[in-house]
Amino acid sequence: MIDSESIETAQTDIPPVNPEPQPSRRTILAGRGFSLAEHGLLVVIAGMTLVAAGTEIVRVVQVQEVNLADILLMFLYTEVVGMIGVFYTGKGSAFVYPIFIAITALSRLIVLQGKNMAPENIVFEASAILLLALAAAIIVRLGKHA
Repeated sequence: MIDSESIETAQTDIPPVNPEPQPSRRTILAGRGFSLAEHGLLVVIAGMTLVAAGTEIVRVVQVQEVNLADILLMFLYTEVVGMIGVFYTGKGSAFVYPIFIAITALSRLIVLQGKNMAPENIVFEASAILLLALAAAIIVRLGKHA
């Protein structure tokens, strides 16, 4: 027969469930430091990108000629600023923007190399663009289902 004293003894034999361990003060400070550094560097990158875009605009106005390479370069600057915006707003997939930047950079490379480029290099770079576009499509599609 089981009495109340044996039940109490059995209940005290069970070790208490430990809650999640709390991060140490050092871990919290390190996390805040890295976050602050990340935010600071993003502000610097945004500023540098805007200065570079402004410099490119001034150059195009001075030369009075716009070519495809200039337009693609402005798209690169726009994508960098957009990526920083995604980081701060949380809207969109932060993984897709670097892929867009890589696609634009490869496109610009093909345009800049022009007719002097070996045909197999065009195939390799176009294949890389296709692979990046497929990766972006997969990321976007998975993001909608998550």
